[in-house]
Amino acid sequence: MNGDNHTSTGFNIHKFIHQESFGGFLLIGVTIIAVVWANSSYYDVYNHIWHNVKMGFSFGDFELKGDLHHWVNDGLMAMFFFVIGLEIKREVMDGGLSSFQDAILPIAAAVGGMLVPALIYVAFNYNNPQNIEGWGIPMATDIAFALGLMSLLGNRVNVKLKMFLTALAIADDLGAILVIAFFYTESIDITEIIYAMIFLGVLFGGNKLGIRHTAFYAIVGLGGVWLSFIYSGVHATIAGVLVAMAIPAKPKISGRQYIDRLKKLLKGSKISTTENIAMLSSDEAHTLDEVIKITKEAESPSQKLEHILHPFSVFFILPIFALANAGVRIEGSLLELLFHPISLGIIAGLVLGKFLGISLLTHLIVKMKITSLPKGVDFRQIYGASLLAGIGFTMSIFISDLAFSDEQHVQTAKVGVFSASILSAVLGMMLLSYSSKQKK
Repeated sequence: MNGDNHTSTGFNIHKFIHQESFGGFLLIGVTIIAVVWANSSYYDVYNHIWHNVKMGFSFGDFELKGDLHHWVNDGLMAMFFFVIGLEIKREVMDGGLSSFQDAILPIAAAVGGMLVPALIYVAFNYNNPQNIEGWGIPMATDIAFALGLMSLLGNRVNVKLKMFLTALAIADDLGAILVIAFFYTESIDITEIIYAMIFLGVLFGGNKLGIRHTAFYAIVGLGGVWLSFIYSGVHATIAGVLVAMAIPAKPKISGRQYIDRLKKLLKGSKISTTENIAMLSSDEAHTLDEVIKITKEAESPSQKLEHILHPFSVFFILPIFALANAGVRIEGSLLELLFHPISLGIIAGLVLGKFLGISLLTHLIVKMKITSLPKGVDFRQIYGASLLAGIGFTMSIFISDLAFSDEQHVQTAKVGVFSASILSAVLGMMLLSYSSKQKK
């Protein structure tokens, strides 16, 4: 993995991990609230808020309305996937996935961590066609939960391991996006897809022409690409990723040009060094305006949007999603739900499948001398991270809603996701804690 804490675009991996870590704790709290709420005497209120409160708008014959649950899963989650798209683009261009040497290990680990869980789930449900649709559920990793728990170990966990898990989870997200697009789309309206591609072409054309105003990408992306996907049959969250790919990722001026222009500007400026000046002079105000201007030119629209939207995604979108989707009401025997083939397949897939898939592929890549482990990271730590990757939660719950039309199957799947995530978290933390003590 790249040893730099900051890429050339100024992205701060420590800040990213810190936000994800805190977001993970917030998710845990909101999830507990949702589960308690759904299993209390106020369940009817919970269900009414998310499934009976309608909102939207109409304009002539055009109408776009739905319940709050629909707006969260198709609206807010499209924004979440937009941020994921920006993260993927940044990692590919100038991050942990930017070179073959850096990318091959987390990508191979992610592939193993997706294929093995899916195969294990199929093994538990191969004789039941209705259950088999859930094969994509145990493929996902929740980066916020995983990094949140890993942060509890503080400096005992090498930052390179956190970077490995981050890159793995982002590659995993890309895989989940492809699975949703190709396997969890029931029917497709080709005309709407054509419209979406035309609007997407307009966005890429604007990028090529040097349009850098975020308003242009917001209007065309939301009013064109997203709306077309809403009516196309392909899940609207895919629109978020595609629009992110069209956002300009190169700054107007390079880092070197920025430094040179800043030095030249400050050298020729007449800034007073006297303290306690109440107001800036006109020359000082002009210099400050120029500094702000060239600073904006040194930051790409993609970087700017990720910087603004990532905290919004972590601290607002995901908690709202958890509140709307994690409220699983346990009716009947919990043991029956846990030992249902759907639940068992998910638990085995996330806990055992993630561990085996990531560990085996990592061993294979290193054994073949294609690349090596990140500096300061050993296989015991990789095993611990592999277990933490079994925390599926957000994406696994999201795919559960797409995979099954039967509400009972959805509830069973969510029980499996919760159980697997808790077990993976406990085992992963135990192993990482043990391995950190052994290294002392």
